[in-house]
Amino acid sequence: MTPGSVKRLDVFFYETFEEEEEELRLLLGTTCSYECSSKTIQETGHTQPPARLISIRTQSTIPVSWSGTMGGVLSRSTGYDHLLAYQANITKPLPLGYLNEYASRAVAEQAILLALALQRKLPLQTKSFATFARDGLTGAECPGRNLLVVGVGRIGSEIYGISRALGFSVKGVDLVHNRTGVEYVSRDEGIAWADVIVCAMNLTGENRGYFSAELLKRTKPGSIFVNIARGELSPVRDLLNSLDAKQLGGVGLDVFENENILGAALRTGGSDDTTEVRDIRRLAAYPNVILTPHNAFNTREALRRKSQMSVDQVKHFLEHNDFIWELKPITR
Repeated sequence: MTPGSVKRLDVFFYETFEEEEEELRLLLGTTCSYECSSKTIQETGHTQPPARLISIRTQSTIPVSWSGTMGGVLSRSTGYDHLLAYQANITKPLPLGYLNEYASRAVAEQAILLALALQRKLPLQTKSFATFARDGLTGAECPGRNLLVVGVGRIGSEIYGISRALGFSVKGVDLVHNRTGVEYVSRDEGIAWADVIVCAMNLTGENRGYFSAELLKRTKPGSIFVNIARGELSPVRDLLNSLDAKQLGGVGLDVFENENILGAALRTGGSDDTTEVRDIRRLAAYPNVILTPHNAFNTREALRRKSQMSVDQVKHFLEHNDFIWELKPITR
């Protein structure tokens, strides 16, 4: 597909990675016409929708002008805050679909992976192999440590259960106290109590920047912070300041602020001419930081569920012009 192409397919899948494309092709077969690209919309340079239905993940910026010339948008993600933002900017009603839960266990396991790796100073351990030194590598075990889950939804409740099984003392913070077996605490009480803090919140207009420098000042010195939810909940500049002040003892991130800008810059080797890229490159150099490329969902099991749901959504849309899982239209 060349930039500006007007070829009309049934579906165009943006932001596909290799294994995902293989699954989609296997499941779709010849049932419709489609193409795939690993690039975001903005990276392809497309000036018009290349298909009746376009499918994205979370890094594509959909032009507002496309809303009048395409049939719908499917985000291959459970989160849909980016679809809500697009919906608010368009005037013509447009079917906007997302996926049902498919990766809660996978994301929860990644959160625990990051927490344990930081708790045992794994980045320093691997670096120290070159000299077989053990100085400064003493970590901690889970029993006797406190873990706080902020956002006890589907993913957060999985994190809560795994953490308890590992021997952590676990508490949760949430606006809604509806999970059986969860010990809920206030945000301030939990932040001061925790050795490990895991962010599993949905992003809303009200909680953007939730883990601010001011809040992080109230954490237990040396605590570990992990975010597998949305990068906008934990501004990178505030995390850097907290690490420099020795308030945080480790940071693990699978999500990032302005991920569309950051992802494109890192994929193409772009220059550090944006604050997002400069700050992340600086953060990545810390010995007590682990960064992963928004990959927490990516297990074989979750990928199969995700691909099947995506194909179910595509087939339903092509037949009915709406989605199984769809945002409600805005009442204007």
